[in-house]
Amino acid sequence: MQVPPSRLAPQPLPEGVVSLLDHAIHARSLLDEPTWAYLFGGAADEITLECNLHAWRHIELLPRVLRPLAGGHTRVELLGRTLAHPILIAPMAYQHLAHPDGEHATALAAAALGAGMVLSTQSSSPLDEVAATFLPVPGRGPLWFQLYLQEDRGFTEELVHRAERAGYEALVLTVDAPVQGVRDRERRAGFRLPPGVSAVNLAHMRTAATRTLDSGQSALFDDLLTHAPTWNDVAWLHSITRLPILLKGILHPDDAREALACGAAGLIVSNHGGRTLDTSITTAAALPRIAQAVRGDIPILVDGGIRRGTDVLKAMALGANAVLVGRPVLHGLANAGATGVAHVLRLLRDELEIAMALCGCRTLDQAGSALNSHNSGT
Repeated sequence: MQVPPSRLAPQPLPEGVVSLLDHAIHARSLLDEPTWAYLFGGAADEITLECNLHAWRHIELLPRVLRPLAGGHTRVELLGRTLAHPILIAPMAYQHLAHPDGEHATALAAAALGAGMVLSTQSSSPLDEVAATFLPVPGRGPLWFQLYLQEDRGFTEELVHRAERAGYEALVLTVDAPVQGVRDRERRAGFRLPPGVSAVNLAHMRTAATRTLDSGQSALFDDLLTHAPTWNDVAWLHSITRLPILLKGILHPDDAREALACGAAGLIVSNHGGRTLDTSITTAAALPRIAQAVRGDIPILVDGGIRRGTDVLKAMALGANAVLVGRPVLHGLANAGATGVAHVLRLLRDELEIAMALCGCRTLDQAGSALNSHNSGT
């Protein structure tokens, strides 16, 4: 059943929380160590996790002055729709770990603030119920469903059709995680999903039979990865759905060109928030190379380390059509449910407008002029 409206009643924001960093600090005081390690940790030594943040910070803005600003706006075009602003919520699993209202609170806040939302395959709320929370809100952004291709392709096909029936408008296929990263922090903390929290959209999926390996064979390469997705599976996915498909996890220009050739409707430049391959390239560094590879033929989104409105402006200047935000949304969710998520989104949009005005950008198609030319390829 859908979460009752009473559970989504407004909650007060914590006192003194005026930035995304404040949200992070306060959320840290609310969540236990295992939960924090799972939701906010990274792979291995967490170098990529930290470098994602630093990369955006080290890009310098070069403001222009005395330019006409009246009538400016943050609107963008994305997959045939006009969005009020270019901020979407990234797919994140098990949001009930952060707050009892989970994905319903995130969906309500996103829709109310005109933000798009990408629901995770590993959502802890049923995909159809989240859609029922999000879709009726006037002025909402797009609702997309993130997909991991399962070994059971029949189950995957039914999952896609469930998303279609529920009203999701695109599929976001995650392509950068054929295997989970080395999550040291998570293992040290001994994280386990608590009772009552599960990947409800994957319930009743058949479990793969255990394979018998010969001596010297690898449990990874000779077992788990024998069913890892390939470009042929992207073609198969196109054959079973009417929805546009975006590929999430693109970092190499050659993969961007391959995605364009196979009919992808969009790309998401992402290193999984530093949760898979540690020391991979930052998204801020990868973004302009991907933009150059596709040359505007399909939209590009980017995630990983977006913490300020200035970061959003920099991403747009480097070739993105929109950005996705992950961890800050969970911080806001932990702090005050839907109210906290809405506050995070409002802060980012307000900061984006201020950054645009101070850089002399009336609209986001002027964002390129905001970058210092010496670091625009960072």
